[in-house]
Amino acid sequence: MSPLTWPESLFVVDVEGNGANPPDLVEVAAIPMQAGMPQPDGARSWLIRPPEPIAGRISRIHGITNDMVADAPLWDEVAGDVADVLKNAWICAHSASVEYRVLTRHMPTWQPAGVIDTLRLARATFPGHKAFGLDALITHTRISLDDVAGTRHRAAYDAHATGLLLHHLASHYDMWEAMVVKAVPPGMPGLPEPEPEEDTLW
Repeated sequence: MSPLTWPESLFVVDVEGNGANPPDLVEVAAIPMQAGMPQPDGARSWLIRPPEPIAGRISRIHGITNDMVADAPLWDEVAGDVADVLKNAWICAHSASVEYRVLTRHMPTWQPAGVIDTLRLARATFPGHKAFGLDALITHTRISLDDVAGTRHRAAYDAHATGLLLHHLASHYDMWEAMVVKAVPPGMPGLPEPEPEEDTLW
């Protein structure tokens, strides 16, 4: 796929929560994509102190403890920065409905230009494959994570890994528009408007 067809502003995003229902944010990461490749040097990441403590079972997954966020800013203190970074941008995430739902709930006036779901895209790209979790797809595609900083289930690490997966999946498509049709979940922004039907005379 030609790099010229990529949108000017696209961020791979990942969020981590505290285990509440609905979840409160404890970490957000956004890594820009340029010419189809993640740019970790331009990544932004925020640790956030949630209004309710992080559940122990959730800390054991992402490794973020209540002590780690004790002095972190509240969401209201970073919301403006997050919104500024993602303003008018496409976003990409693995199982993107999670990130889309959480971010739009926390930023009611924000709306991405479009949403790319690498889970949905992988299912369309590898229809015979059986496992579509991020780890399984990284193994299947033989993507190297040796240069990805951090640890699995932290937001910046997962966003970088997802960006590499997006780069690999995109190589199977000749046109951005063809990939978008497979990658944007129903009801989310980014699908091209259908062409109006021509009036016909009977």
